[in-house]
Amino acid sequence: MTSAEIATTAGVVDFEPDEPALYTFGGAEPVAMLRPGQVLRTYTEDCFGGAVLTVDDLPSKVCEAFNPVTGPFYVQGAEPGDTLALHVVSLVPARDWAMSATFPHFGALTGTRTTATLHPPLEERVWQYDVDLAAGVVRYHARRSDFVVELPLDPMLGTVGVAPAGGEVRSSIVPDAHGGNLDTPELRPGATLYLGVNVPGALFALGDGHARQGQGEVCGVGVECAMRVTVAVDLIKGVPTPWPRIETDHQLMSVGAARPLEDAYRISQHDLVTWVADLTGLDLLDAYQLVSQAGRAAPGNVCDPNYTMHAAIDTAVLHGASAYGGVHRRLRDVARSMW
Repeated sequence: MTSAEIATTAGVVDFEPDEPALYTFGGAEPVAMLRPGQVLRTYTEDCFGGAVLTVDDLPSKVCEAFNPVTGPFYVQGAEPGDTLALHVVSLVPARDWAMSATFPHFGALTGTRTTATLHPPLEERVWQYDVDLAAGVVRYHARRSDFVVELPLDPMLGTVGVAPAGGEVRSSIVPDAHGGNLDTPELRPGATLYLGVNVPGALFALGDGHARQGQGEVCGVGVECAMRVTVAVDLIKGVPTPWPRIETDHQLMSVGAARPLEDAYRISQHDLVTWVADLTGLDLLDAYQLVSQAGRAAPGNVCDPNYTMHAAIDTAVLHGASAYGGVHRRLRDVARSMW
């Protein structure tokens, strides 16, 4: 096949892209069709498109674009007003190395077009990490000294989204209500992501694998690596989801994206409060009080065109309330059955 190798066996769709060169959500034809209940196994390239191979390869010189995603995938039966559920079964780095960088006008601690300063721009610099799957670590090497430290390997997907509403085409580097470049480390194996469907088929895409990333992605770049990705797909009919949500075995999380950061914070908190009220039957202000005292908040990224924040609460305090009819538990069972 010219665009990919596709194989389907026993409910598993294997999609091997020739070149994951999609840089948008919306505006592209689907590369494969999936049914709810199927599992997708695929490959995603790193945010540099695999062009940064050494610390001497400056991204501004070797990259034509940033943040490629694999897809979009058409989900049969998905219609606007539904919710797409994507359970991350496994994420395995596809190489034994990963790259990171600083950019002159990108990141939380440098002047940008929208955060104008008179300070000189940061140096563009590249770091290479060793990815040791057997040891479960990534090794950081300082560029200006012999300092080396091992950090836990904690794979995540930085970018997952569906086609936006209204026929919009959004850059894959922008997070918003459709998902996109959320850069939240909580999107790791064992987590289920819920996204509101805006167009027939949902047209989801994913990529931007990180071997790990700190909260906030302060320099603007995680430990970027190509990734072998396995996700289980399901569809919740007739139930809308206004902002991206994540469920794990022990937490519910709402993700907000906006600038300034305080608006992303408010969006995430508002969505979690209303979600908790719906799940528990609590009065809205009772839910507000509960989230205020039992909730937690953390940034995803503070560097992109929109920033992301998530609001989280332990499901234990919700007296066993089940989100989306127990989809997460069902997909966890699918994941367990694969190993």
